[in-house]
Amino acid sequence: MRDVHPFLVLSPRIFNEKTSLVIGLPMTTAEYNADNPFAIAVGKTSGRKNGQTSYVLCHQPKSFDWRLRKAKAHPLARLPDALFVQVCERLNQIIQVG
Repeated sequence: MRDVHPFLVLSPRIFNEKTSLVIGLPMTTAEYNADNPFAIAVGKTSGRKNGQTSYVLCHQPKSFDWRLRKAKAHPLARLPDALFVQVCERLNQIIQVG
């Protein structure tokens, strides 16, 4: 992959460090996700895509080796707690954990 692809990490840091894996959800600015019931709008972007709405795609959980891909933390570092809970609730509607 050549471009930066934002990703909301759901797995705990201790897991990520021990396994070199992260589990989470991809993020996008594709406008057609405004009508997607499994995409959660999490705010406006800055930088190259300044002002576009950013969506977390709750229906596409993924894992990857962050060391191999040389992944770096996003400058925003984390979602506000209320949005993170909303994302987790939507994901749970799909996979029904607990």
